[in-house]
Amino acid sequence: MTKSSLQIARESYNPKLPTSLMGDVKIVEGKKTESVADQAEIKDIFKNTYGLPLLTFEPGQASSKSAVNVGVILSGGQAPGGHNVISGIFDGLKKLNSDSKLYGFLGGPGGLVDNQYVELTSSFIDEYRNTGGFDIIGSGRTKLEEEAQFEKALKNCKALGITALVVIGGDDSNTNACVLAEYYAQHKSGVQVIGVPKTIDGDLKNEMIETSFGFDTACKVYSELIGNIQRDANSAKKYWHFIKLMGRSASHIGLECALQTQPNVCIISEEVEAKKQTLDDVVTYLANVIAKRSANGENFGTALIPEGLVEFIPAMKKLISELNDYLAHNEEKVNSLEGEVEKRALVAENLSSESRAVFVSLPSAIANQLMADRDPHGNVQVSLIETEKMLIDMVKTKLADMKKEGKFAGKFAGQPHFFGYEGRCAAPSNFDADYCYSLGFTASVLIGEGKTGYMASVRNLTAPAAEWIAGGVPVTMMMNMERRHGQMKPVIQKALVRLDGAPFKRFVECRDSWAVNTEYVYPGPIQYFGPTEVCDQPTKTLQLEQKK
Repeated sequence: MTKSSLQIARESYNPKLPTSLMGDVKIVEGKKTESVADQAEIKDIFKNTYGLPLLTFEPGQASSKSAVNVGVILSGGQAPGGHNVISGIFDGLKKLNSDSKLYGFLGGPGGLVDNQYVELTSSFIDEYRNTGGFDIIGSGRTKLEEEAQFEKALKNCKALGITALVVIGGDDSNTNACVLAEYYAQHKSGVQVIGVPKTIDGDLKNEMIETSFGFDTACKVYSELIGNIQRDANSAKKYWHFIKLMGRSASHIGLECALQTQPNVCIISEEVEAKKQTLDDVVTYLANVIAKRSANGENFGTALIPEGLVEFIPAMKKLISELNDYLAHNEEKVNSLEGEVEKRALVAENLSSESRAVFVSLPSAIANQLMADRDPHGNVQVSLIETEKMLIDMVKTKLADMKKEGKFAGKFAGQPHFFGYEGRCAAPSNFDADYCYSLGFTASVLIGEGKTGYMASVRNLTAPAAEWIAGGVPVTMMMNMERRHGQMKPVIQKALVRLDGAPFKRFVECRDSWAVNTEYVYPGPIQYFGPTEVCDQPTKTLQLEQKK
């Protein structure tokens, strides 16, 4: 395999660890926990794994540990640093007992059920240290929800002598891991389950999980690209760049990238929902900023748009719900019509007056997408909606009206972008390389101590890595009940952008100035070698949340 110069240089990078993980480890139990909401319901579902104490690690005395066989799964979308989590698990297990073995199940949870695996040896893992991607064993989105799956997985684990599983994933994956841990504990199956917090979206966090891994690297990659575009915009001075960023359920990526690059506009979905803004409100805000800059002779700019924006606009959410209901029963009738105009007319006739008004106001291409692109459950695939193009078209129309009214005399030309996959498999930043390795090492300690139903936790992340606090948090502590596919189910509560939080408050303090003036910041590419202040800094979000 041909390697780049960076790959070769990164092979020699030794990730930093908290002091508590460098030698022998002692576990200190903290207070008993309860779920963030719906305590009675969650406790009833998780009778064996509810109410566990928080755990922290401290330097301890040497003690012999039995060799263990462990399985690891990468679940869901990719995030930078996954390979270092697996490296940390491997090194941690070998430190506990050199005869321990690590097996990787291929293609995500499906590999566990179908018994597709590979033994991860030292020579195998060494090829992947400090690299991006999940290609070491692959990932998948199979959900572990049914007892038949649990039993198949247990049979496969028993055949390999596996007594612990590590599930590396986001909120849904770790919810499934907790359900699996409860099932195995209830049946005294002899298999522990430990979770590791992964998602570039940044929506898996709480007081014990300060950030999910991959968020740091992905935001730095996107911010480099945004900075490059802003420099181009400031050079050419003739385009408005509308940049959609990943983050369907929360706007953490958009907010972090705004703090790093200082664009003219950044829409925060959570604010749109809180203020009950309409789509026209969002378009009007964008058009007014464009008009103000144009009045200063600056017919260019950048606007950051969160991927899930349309689901946070109350009227759009209602429209999407009505479309789901109507098309679930009338899709054949709609598709029997030849032209898109006729299809849109039929659908519009069967919507409420409010939703009809929104639907007919949309650009034709977007309305067609809302009708056509559906997932296996019959729901609109919101992530496929080209929100950035929709907003460009609607802003163009709004500005034309403003020009007739004498409120806009400039020029507007929009350029759409979508940054998503560009950031998911980047070579991890030093922060993510260190954080992920520490998370993996932490998981191995939890396994060595016989724990189950826990998620690896590493905190105090704005301090030097030696001062990070490693431990474990019960997954049930993060759960609440939510309606999924018509049923109430226990799930890890998503962390949305807090409008009373320090990162958003800082953004609000600055955005009016950023809107009118050109105050762009150009972060440049991720730096892996050099001074700490350049290479090892955490996200702006973490620094503001921790008041650093």
